Amino acid sequence: MTELRIAAVGDIHLGEDVRGQYRKHLEGIEERADVFMLTGDLTRHGTLEEGRLVAEELRGLPVPTIAVLGNHDYHSDLQYEIAAALRDAGVIVLHDDGVVIQCGEVKLGVVGGKGFGGGYAGKCASEFGEREIKNFVAHTRYIAESWKVALKEMTADMKVVLSHYSPIKETLEGEPHEIYPFLGSYLLAEAVDTAGADLILHGHAHKGSEKGMTPGGIRVRNVALPVLGRAYAVYCLGENGAC
Repeated sequence: MTELRIAAVGDIHLGEDVRGQYRKHLEGIEERADVFMLTGDLTRHGTLEEGRLVAEELRGLPVPTIAVLGNHDYHSDLQYEIAAALRDAGVIVLHDDGVVIQCGEVKLGVVGGKGFGGGYAGKCASEFGEREIKNFVAHTRYIAESWKVALKEMTADMKVVLSHYSPIKETLEGEPHEIYPFLGSYLLAEAVDTAGADLILHGHAHKGSEKGMTPGGIRVRNVALPVLGRAYAVYCLGENGAC
């Protein structure tokens, strides 16, 4: 099987004061990667102006570019407008669905969306009690189920899941334990383990750790920019690839 090189980053939080600066770091990306993936929090406050700025930074990249939005991108309730601006710039934006693209000899399937919180097995919120708590957990469960269905229905050589929130607690290590329930949910990992994938990429946890694994053995990488300390990281999938 041909090796696939995935460039990935999240939490770039672009604003007017850094216009044009991130794009400089993407020069030559086609020499190092076959596809570029972004795991949300592309803006600072989710304004349309910031969304359009991000779109211009990503416009015309020489490799396919796939993104999900993060909680910052939802802050101003303009997530659909931001997604539209990104799509106009040629970015594939996922919203709890999937896409299959051809990367050389590899048919790559990517599923994902923002994700959501709730916590991790044994220390998590449950659908019991007040309606607000039930709705909180139900939202995450709906997202997880959408990803599971999309993965199961997808035909591809390799499958990657993009999320903003984390599916496991291991890649949150470094963050205060008290905020783990707001950084992700085990339901996301449970869904992906059930359906199967080769890699999960997420962001959100700026003080977290880069590497982890789901209970089912799927590799997870926290690609938040503050964790990576660089414009993006490159991960390899394939017969000789290792993440």
